[in-house]
Amino acid sequence: MNLIFSLIIRIIIKIPYFKFITETSDHQCRITFKMWFIQKVLNFEENKNAYWPIHHTSLISCPQNILAGIDTNPGFMPGCYIQAIGKIYIGDYTQIGPNVTIISANHNLYDTRKHKPTYVKIGKYCWTGAGAKIMPGVTLGDFTIVGAGAIVTKSFEDGHCVIVGNTAKCIKHLDKSKCINFRYKTPYNGYIKHTLFDAYRKINLNV
Repeated sequence: MNLIFSLIIRIIIKIPYFKFITETSDHQCRITFKMWFIQKVLNFEENKNAYWPIHHTSLISCPQNILAGIDTNPGFMPGCYIQAIGKIYIGDYTQIGPNVTIISANHNLYDTRKHKPTYVKIGKYCWTGAGAKIMPGVTLGDFTIVGAGAIVTKSFEDGHCVIVGNTAKCIKHLDKSKCINFRYKTPYNGYIKHTLFDAYRKINLNV
């Protein structure tokens, strides 16, 4: 049975649509056929409409309001909740750990049926540890490392730092000269080749 399944996968990945399977094999968020199949075929949540791979235990709301950079897949790890009633911008090569929450809109104080949309902006080459929560209106600059379990309620726009705790505070500034701006040979924004992403964005996204 496993041999038959392996042969089927080998045939599928030769189809041009599925090039992302082989061309993201060196990415931090390597895309597999299994993840694509669970998300795009079996899933009936909003995750199905997202243009990037999402773990079946994570939940994304309003994916059309999320701009995810190269090899940046919010919800790729299990247990994440990404609420994009407001807009969310996440830069290239930023990694989101498991059980991370990102919220871009708060409830109205006097009518909980309504929301007050704002935004969240996270830069390039950031890393958000397991269980961290990023609240509405927060901006994190490039190379911001968010410690596991941190609750981020204010911005760290300059980036190049490590922030931890509740509420999050900077405990270390990074040496900018040591921060590596790496690139992948074949960049993808989720399932979409980067060279095609601007056209996709203009038609399908609100960000």
